[in-house]
Amino acid sequence: MTDLFSDDHARALDDADALRAFRHEFLIPRHDGVEQAYFCGNSLGLQPKGARAHVEEVLRKWSEEAVEAHFTAPGAWMPYHELVRDPLAAVVGAQPSEVVAMNSLTANLHLLMVSFYQPTVERTAILIEAGAFPSDRYAVESQLKYRGLPPEHTLIEVQPDNADGTFSMAAIENAIREHGKRLALVLWPGVQYRTGQAFDLKEIARITHEVGAIAGFDLAHAVGNLPLQLHDSGADFAVWCHYKYMNSGPGAVAGCFVHERHARTDRPRFAGWWGHEQSTRFRMGPDFVPTPGADGWQLSNPPILGLAPLRASLDLFSRAGMDALRARSKRLTGYLEALIHARLADTLQIVTPAAPAQRGCQLSLRVAGGRARGRTLFEHLGAQGIIGDWREPDVIRISPAPLYNTHADVLRFARAVDRWQAGA
Repeated sequence: MTDLFSDDHARALDDADALRAFRHEFLIPRHDGVEQAYFCGNSLGLQPKGARAHVEEVLRKWSEEAVEAHFTAPGAWMPYHELVRDPLAAVVGAQPSEVVAMNSLTANLHLLMVSFYQPTVERTAILIEAGAFPSDRYAVESQLKYRGLPPEHTLIEVQPDNADGTFSMAAIENAIREHGKRLALVLWPGVQYRTGQAFDLKEIARITHEVGAIAGFDLAHAVGNLPLQLHDSGADFAVWCHYKYMNSGPGAVAGCFVHERHARTDRPRFAGWWGHEQSTRFRMGPDFVPTPGADGWQLSNPPILGLAPLRASLDLFSRAGMDALRARSKRLTGYLEALIHARLADTLQIVTPAAPAQRGCQLSLRVAGGRARGRTLFEHLGAQGIIGDWREPDVIRISPAPLYNTHADVLRFARAVDRWQAGA
């Protein structure tokens, strides 16, 4: 029988992996001189080695060309955001005109809610999941208050119906249909940050549209993690960040999607000069004429230094391909799951759904024995250079990112837990 916990087994899995070389495209932090087993790409992805060259190119142009660098190749700043448009569209399954990299996730969420949350006398409510990421809930509640709508009557929070804190599709559909006549917007995650549960965006959008509401998605934990088909999903809009699985640095420039059917929308928006149509932007006229597509939601010229690392990351995604990365992700996370079931089930309960279609690379692991025991294990792992992250009250999130994690990393985590539980 195969020994899942053997070095030979993990090594054989890695040796057979066609994407194994991509790990060498990243800078791996070290602990006591040894590379970390880094499973925190769901919070901050590692630095691509190519990021430095892109940043230094911008700095060089600034030092040597100053304002003229807006117009000189390579990497002219005026159309710089267009350099990431096509590869970003490929990652999220959109048409190039439907995506733009700009601002931060929550800023983009506010900007798009200005346009797509338009309450009427009959439709005032916004539906989200209970336990949503705090920033999303803050944004939604503040939008309601800004419009003079009391959140206690207009914010609908769907409770998870499964024992592990996850949602069935039936619960989501029932909630949308129950409140359908008063719903203006359904805002749902692509992957729930706490449990790691992934959702069927196309189905949620379909049901939402059937009741006459707008479908928007927060894809912070889905972009770069799952193959997405935003255009085909029918979503009205989506927002995400690029500092997690997209490996573009702390506070990286975020992204947003606006479906092409809204490309020339007359919906209200907060306007800025950079969103004005390019052909007449420099006439400096008083009337705002939006650029068709997602570009029309831009406010200001993009931060060139902030976009530079995203170019390096998107190059890696383009070379690897999302389908191949997803296949590798399933293998890595499946191996982690198998190791836990084989020897660690007395200590770790997997909260994330077992079905691969309902999860990305993240497994949320509830530590048996409560918070104090969980924190002890978490700190034990960190002291050995095994980096996950903690979510209150008793969950450790471990996310084997397919661009740089290995089966050997996963085995290292499992062995550390095994040793700890034997001595606990």
